[in-house]
Amino acid sequence: MRKYWDSPVKAAGQGARATQGSSAVPTQVRIGGAEIAPATVLAPMAGVTDTVFRRFIRNLGGCGLIMTEFTSADGVLRAKDKKAQRYLHFYEDEHPISAQLFGSDPQVMAEASRMVEGFGFDLVDLNLGCPAKKVVKCNGGSGLLRDLPAIQRIFEAVRAAVKIPFTVKFRAGWDEQEIVCVELAKIAEDCGLCAVALHARTREQGYSGQARWDWIAAVKQAVKIPVIGNGDIRSPEDACAMVSQTGCDAVMIGRTAPSNPWIFRQIAEYAVTGRYDEPAEEDRYQMIRTYFQMLIEEEMLGAEGKMKQFASWFTHGVPGGAGLRKAIYESKGAPEILSRVEEFFEARLCAAGGLALQTDDVIPLG
Repeated sequence: MRKYWDSPVKAAGQGARATQGSSAVPTQVRIGGAEIAPATVLAPMAGVTDTVFRRFIRNLGGCGLIMTEFTSADGVLRAKDKKAQRYLHFYEDEHPISAQLFGSDPQVMAEASRMVEGFGFDLVDLNLGCPAKKVVKCNGGSGLLRDLPAIQRIFEAVRAAVKIPFTVKFRAGWDEQEIVCVELAKIAEDCGLCAVALHARTREQGYSGQARWDWIAAVKQAVKIPVIGNGDIRSPEDACAMVSQTGCDAVMIGRTAPSNPWIFRQIAEYAVTGRYDEPAEEDRYQMIRTYFQMLIEEEMLGAEGKMKQFASWFTHGVPGGAGLRKAIYESKGAPEILSRVEEFFEARLCAAGGLALQTDDVIPLG
């Protein structure tokens, strides 16, 4: 299916793009008892969607539902599993929030889901999409896609264990010869799940090639519960095109979010006006500084590594960005990284005649 990012159309105004008659992303979707408004979801991403990034995205505006990193159900049950505890840590301003779990044992999944409900999460989600070999070899993530009866047993056990909305995120199948997305979605609906999210690639594809949006359309036609589309949404035009071409009830965005954290707000703007703002250099400076400050204030384990990880995404397209990334990678400690960012942008803004931000400013988001 053709996507607008294959042939983007620029609007006459700078920093805006034109509509092409596609359907707007819905303003809200109800998943069980949870109202998600707007109908946009931050995809669960390992090493990315920790509490700092989730609040960062929430504060920028436009994201209806945020999700945790995918977390081992076995780890949730182990009281001393620090990684699981860290993954499931969240703050009150993150609601509505969904906890994503993976595992292959129905009773373990059920008990972990019960615990997640007790922690105060608004939804619980089963991961059937992760293609990582270490997860698949344990029959977790997309490894379960070859065993639909096992998936059904997990669905039934978890559904019986919790009252909060229960959803599933899955891939289309193991490979092109084993496409199971429609059958799996029907099983989910029959077992009482409240919504399904399809990443329209196979496990074999990983993150390569193009997502097959026609698989999302097929799932939407097969079930009555909400369908969330995921795959190759890189702009507001793409989000609207997916809704138009598939009829999906909401869109989920993964890898675009770290490189363009404004994507959710842009989608909301585009739905109302047919236009959206592109970030100026000052906006990007505020964004990077704010996220890095949040990491430092949270005293997050590995804040320095997180800053270096996100530097390549956040500085993409910034003139002179290669030099900034080099300075960040060579820095020792989180405070030094923040100083390098401030020095870089202060110099650029001053050279451009812009008003540089003071280093003790508190930068509002939203």
